[in-house]
Amino acid sequence: MSEAMTGDMIAENAGWLVVVGLGPGPDRWITPAVSAVIEAATDIIGYGPYTARLPVQPGRTVHASDNRVEIERARHALELAGAGRRVAVVSGGDPGVFAMAAAVFEAIEHGPAAWRALDIRVEPGVTAMLAAAARVGAPLGHDFAAISLSDNLKPWDIILKRLRLAAEADLVIALYNPVSRARPDKLREAFAVLGAIRAGDTPVIMARAVGRPDERIALTTLGEAAEVEADMATVVIIGSSETRLIAREGVPFVYTPRSYGAGR
Repeated sequence: MSEAMTGDMIAENAGWLVVVGLGPGPDRWITPAVSAVIEAATDIIGYGPYTARLPVQPGRTVHASDNRVEIERARHALELAGAGRRVAVVSGGDPGVFAMAAAVFEAIEHGPAAWRALDIRVEPGVTAMLAAAARVGAPLGHDFAAISLSDNLKPWDIILKRLRLAAEADLVIALYNPVSRARPDKLREAFAVLGAIRAGDTPVIMARAVGRPDERIALTTLGEAAEVEADMATVVIIGSSETRLIAREGVPFVYTPRSYGAGR
């Protein structure tokens, strides 16, 4: 946290709002800056499973809410900060990747002018695709795209268009929110779209709950990926034509060379 936030600002009890990322799971992936914000906060706001990861602290109020209420959550946080509270809005992973940072700024844009004068900051975290990539090597070593398969806030045909264009551009693709109860077959459809453009032996990493006790990492191919179980805790990384496997005992290393076409 900055000197302004840790010094005079806290002493004067001035309000602020910081959006923080808790990383994908283990406490060791929470940055010191995020820990300092949480320690100084009077109020914690976030999706229930994320706020539950934080220890109970006397004098701190936790405002846990359900999923799909991001704008309402953001407005509540801004109202508290405007009233002089020190507010930490928590996200899993990185707050700027399909998470609460964008919701906060959307609320500011459409909210009272006074919200624009608040001290509002974003502290980054470790997003799921980075944690998953680190588990197997360096599949994100060259250009890549991150695409959410959730169609709650954008049409499914736009998602399919982006998948096709990313595949045609030969980008490594990280898929967030691949499966939910409301859309159990969308990931299979996404694999079919990609499979029409990219080779069936393209490496695919299916990484669930990275860093947590129930972590599961599966290395498969695009031609067989539809048979691997996935859920909302899974991030999927689809390699490019350049992505390579390095055979070794156990699971191979996976990496994408920094120089395009170097091995051709």
